[in-house]
Amino acid sequence: MGLFTKQKKLEVKTYGNPVLRNDCAEISEITSEITDLAERMVECMYDSNGIGLAAPQIGENLRMFVIDTRIEEGEIYNTPGEAYLSPMMPMAIINPEIVTSSGPDTPFVEGCLSIPGVNATVIRPEIIRLKGKLLSGEPIDIECGGLLSRCAQHEIDHLNGVLFTDKALEEEVSQAKTQLDKLSESNKKSGKNKKRRR
Repeated sequence: MGLFTKQKKLEVKTYGNPVLRNDCAEISEITSEITDLAERMVECMYDSNGIGLAAPQIGENLRMFVIDTRIEEGEIYNTPGEAYLSPMMPMAIINPEIVTSSGPDTPFVEGCLSIPGVNATVIRPEIIRLKGKLLSGEPIDIECGGLLSRCAQHEIDHLNGVLFTDKALEEEVSQAKTQLDKLSESNKKSGKNKKRRR
């Protein structure tokens, strides 16, 4: 019983770790373990000063992400999704999918907790129709814009093994090559050390 009283803090996996390239599995049932994992992911996201975190980023091959894209009090949300979901944040979205996207394709400089020190411009559609489930089991199918749309697209990419550097402007990714190589190399080294310890 004592084994489970204090759980180890989650660790964000970084660029070069093969877990970030997995196509994640659907969650068939929202169990207490899933709820507990979501809570721990929120804590990890806040500890890392993030606004979104996908399950593969902490080594879990599951279609789930947590998010907190609330804006300053008094600011207006432009889409039903932002208005409905933001007051519930931080929150987890289970088995999320983008049903449709629309609006102008907009450039925005993105970063990622799994690729520290690297930022690059990614062009994404402004509006998405987001489908999935909340932890309560409530289904959602809702139009989202703003930072919520941007962050959801970024996190859903993670669930498909796609990183923002795969979609960012090539010249900006090239400029970050040294940092990306360092992260990749560091993952290779830690992988070898783990094998030796066994």
